[in-house]
Amino acid sequence: MTVIYALRTTVGREEAVLDKLSTVVQKKGYGIVAALMPKEVRGYILIEANDLSAVEDAIKGINHVRGLVRDAVLLKDIQHFLVAKSTKIKLDKGDIVELISGPFKGEKARISRIDKTKSEVIVELIEAAVPIPITVAIESVRLLISHTPKAEEVAAEVAAAASASAKRGETKEEEEAPATTSASKKVAEGEMLF
Repeated sequence: MTVIYALRTTVGREEAVLDKLSTVVQKKGYGIVAALMPKEVRGYILIEANDLSAVEDAIKGINHVRGLVRDAVLLKDIQHFLVAKSTKIKLDKGDIVELISGPFKGEKARISRIDKTKSEVIVELIEAAVPIPITVAIESVRLLISHTPKAEEVAAEVAAAASASAKRGETKEEEEAPATTSASKKVAEGEMLF
């Protein structure tokens, strides 16, 4: 049976500790089954292992480890970290956003595609000479201008499209009418042309 333990780390260095722990476990095993780094709890990593001594052996010599909570963590206490939370995406294709992190921080871009499963957006920089698609996390953009059509705009577009198609229908009938020549009339009436 496995038990879950909490490992204290330097705040902000949880990922480095987790990477090193992962390398050590892959090389030597130590009976560690899983590790979890919840973003909501800074400075801690949760480790599932066969026993406490396995965790103690695995963390020896890892930088930024500040200690180990010797009491087991109950599953009901961390259950909310294990459930995937769905975030409501309020961005649409065509929206203008500002990149708020990464190498393009401060640049304005237009959303060309949204990947809801990965929580990523594909954007094209507005001020770039050549549009290059860039994939960034949804958390890395801030909405500036929404291009979501409002109900009145949609109704106006539908009405304009309907009147345009009606005009095209009348125009085709008018264009087809003068196309009948005297020769085609004679053929239609059964007269011979030669």
